[in-house]
Amino acid sequence: MMKQVTIRTEYIKLDQFLKLADCIPTGGMAKAILQEGLVRVNKEPEERRGRKLYPGDIVEVDGEGTFEVVAE
Repeated sequence: MMKQVTIRTEYIKLDQFLKLADCIPTGGMAKAILQEGLVRVNKEPEERRGRKLYPGDIVEVDGEGTFEVVAE
């Protein structure tokens, strides 16, 4: 089941999103899971912490689930 994560801004950076979605406890852990190849954005592997996510983007995190970015 896909979980929706609401953002209040035009976009959110991937590392911030992972923390907001409770995939990681701290932003610093984003680098590790991205380097391990555990994250896909719109079905494409993503390693950039600063990747901008916009409403409608789909983020898959191995072991955590699938998340959709939605606007408030």
